[in-house]
Amino acid sequence: MKLIILDRDGVINEDSDDYIKSVDEFVPIPGSLEAIGKLTQAGYTIAVATNQSGIARGYYDMATLQAMHDKLSTLLAPYHGRIDKFFICPHGPDDHCNCRKPKPGLFAQISEFYQQSINNVPAIGDSLRDIQAGQPFGVFPILVRTGKGLRTLQKNHSELINIPVYDNLSAAVNYILGSR
Repeated sequence: MKLIILDRDGVINEDSDDYIKSVDEFVPIPGSLEAIGKLTQAGYTIAVATNQSGIARGYYDMATLQAMHDKLSTLLAPYHGRIDKFFICPHGPDDHCNCRKPKPGLFAQISEFYQQSINNVPAIGDSLRDIQAGQPFGVFPILVRTGKGLRTLQKNHSELINIPVYDNLSAAVNYILGSR
């Protein structure tokens, strides 16, 4: 199985420091729907690993989160794109769970769910925590400049040395499809 792991906010849809709290606030980043369509058509299984601490903070509930994901599915349909499964951490930063990125729990769930190693599986994110969460599994990390990506790059994290960086999900997908 060809698997790819995507972060959600800042990679697929616009991000906000005030959280994406409603279906109306869930707005795809230009080109992301087409990119997911290309991945789907190329035979990739697409998993999304996303921190959603807005649930723990009471900004929105699971039903609203599901409605956002339903909207994404509807928007992907014209591009023949599909997200196979969302792996969600609903906890806040003080909950000390193992699934909140940068901890590796969501990636462990993905490996277990698909019953395969995720070593060298592309994992696209917009923050250092996205990169760190997949490191214990040997994923192939990619950073995008959308969302928090530029801020992440400006902090000059030593962990980002040798990690490919692309302008957006579309550019990262073009790289993946051209090189694998």
